Amino acid sequence: MPLDCDVFKLFDTHCHLDLPELAAAQALHWQQAQQAGVAALVIPAVQQSAWQNLLDLQKQQPHWHIALGIHPWWAAKHSPDALAALDKLVTAHSSAIVAVGEIGLDFALDEATFAIQQQLFTAQLALAKQHNKPVILHHRKSQPQLLAELKRQQFSAGGILHAFSGSQQQAMAFIDLGFKLGIGGTITYERAEKTRNTVRKLPLDSFVLETDAPAMPLAGFQGGVNTPAQLALVFDVFCQLRPESREQIAAALWQNSLKVLRLSAA
Repeated sequence: MPLDCDVFKLFDTHCHLDLPELAAAQALHWQQAQQAGVAALVIPAVQQSAWQNLLDLQKQQPHWHIALGIHPWWAAKHSPDALAALDKLVTAHSSAIVAVGEIGLDFALDEATFAIQQQLFTAQLALAKQHNKPVILHHRKSQPQLLAELKRQQFSAGGILHAFSGSQQQAMAFIDLGFKLGIGGTITYERAEKTRNTVRKLPLDSFVLETDAPAMPLAGFQGGVNTPAQLALVFDVFCQLRPESREQIAAALWQNSLKVLRLSAA
């Protein structure tokens, strides 16, 4: 159901509003999201060619925040000057860029990409550390390797573990390093019992919400394009898994989002 925006404010901490599936009707998607209670969002880049567009979008809409980085799916395609260009942009637009991301490791891809993925992740994490920026982490079959690199670099700026799925023990390893868990449409599937149990058991300050729109459709919406307005449905399911009131949960998730992204207001 739509949220009363005077009471609830939701923060979609991971929404690819710039991708073609959403960009054609960007204003409409944002309007519908606001009607559903979404008051702010983060648009993380996936490749270098998106960076300038995201900087332009952020200037147009103060409630849209951006992260710049190279997603592991595009690791093999990045240009030789990408890291230098990223460093330059983060230096020049530090106040506009809330995080370095979406970065990480995806070991569900072809093994031939693993070395370049690791090299790029290591370099982007070092850049985030240099600029004292949180990171937005992508992971598939790679949580131990992500943790190992975070610890090796003594990374202390924290961030968001995007699309978390897993056990309480796996979650705590990242929480102990200053990360919040990005919870999205996965919890709308009853079969995701391990993740749903983790949401039930961990402290409320462990979480932020996200859609990953246009990807990660919710249960009942398979095959469709996900949108930031769907965050209201993620919130509904999240509330069903928690003992606190909806008001308490909404307020905590909002504050968690501001804290991890170091925003005084969204």
